[in-house]
Amino acid sequence: MAHCYLTTAELAERIKYDARTIRERLKDRVLLEGIHYIRPFGGRKILYLWEPIERDMKLHSAEESLGVPMARGGVCHG
Repeated sequence: MAHCYLTTAELAERIKYDARTIRERLKDRVLLEGIHYIRPFGGRKILYLWEPIERDMKLHSAEESLGVPMARGGVCHG
């Protein structure tokens, strides 16, 4: 299966986030090495894998939409 590899700037443009937010807040918290990004040839450069990122964004969005938001920040699931 062919993957679409993106730089941080390209990913930022695609998901409408600032590149700094991706580097400082999403990488290693939401975007995980080996799943959402790789370091080709063991170097410092990071390439993001678009397909798993898109899949997980949709999954998380669908999970969040199943509950009813509550006044104090909780979610009612039924």
